[in-house]
Amino acid sequence: MTLTKANLVQEVYQQHPGLTKAQATDSVETFITLVKDSLISGEDLLLSGFGKFNVKDKRPRRGRNPQTGDELILDARRVITFKPSGILRNKING
Repeated sequence: MTLTKANLVQEVYQQHPGLTKAQATDSVETFITLVKDSLISGEDLLLSGFGKFNVKDKRPRRGRNPQTGDELILDARRVITFKPSGILRNKING
């Protein structure tokens, strides 16, 4: 099963009885906005005990169209990588 934003809101709502559903939704939305803004600006994001998101710049490179076999140049781009923390990795592996 995939964890969705709605599932996150529901969990926050259930684990914090003092929050209304709207406040739980706002909290999750605010967190996601902060994460997106940080990554868009090129900053790395470190969540202790969870992992680190890195923004890396990829240079332009040669590629090939698999249908026609024609060579082309793929544009430079930015990608996000994730490296889990040792704590998370140990919990996942038992």
